[in-house]
Amino acid sequence: MNMLKHDLVYLTEDVSHDAAIELINEEAFGPGRHVRAAARIREQGPHDLSLSFVCTDDGETIASVRMTPVLAGGVKGHLLGPLAVRPSHKNQGIGRELLRIACASARRKGSEAVILVGDPPYYGPLGFEKVAWNALSFPGPVDPARVLVMPFATDTHERLKGVIAWRG
Repeated sequence: MNMLKHDLVYLTEDVSHDAAIELINEEAFGPGRHVRAAARIREQGPHDLSLSFVCTDDGETIASVRMTPVLAGGVKGHLLGPLAVRPSHKNQGIGRELLRIACASARRKGSEAVILVGDPPYYGPLGFEKVAWNALSFPGPVDPARVLVMPFATDTHERLKGVIAWRG
């Protein structure tokens, strides 16, 4: 019997995934995740279920990405995250695929950019660029070197100046 066979399915998130997603994020980021600046933006309003996705393996939810609508300076975009994969399924490209699906969906829906706080070496090759130093003001401390954007318009960087907050 081949134990490495996976039946991976990518689905749009719905409320039935909430408990599994909470577990995955707890596992990935621990109890300190709620005090991060990005988490404080997410507390301002709900994420967009139509742009948030899960990956299941044989019916079990093993990864998740959420997108929250934000106004970032003059840009109507989405804040990506959290993006997390269960340890048992890491390094299989699942996170990259969730990211690709979420960003493509946001672009189709008219988002002007996808913004995240993350590691440039991981996200750079996936189409993310550094935001100008301290251009965006977060509701809490954030390392400006980790604020990244996937721009969908030629003037995105010029308009990414000011406060980033949830937009309804």
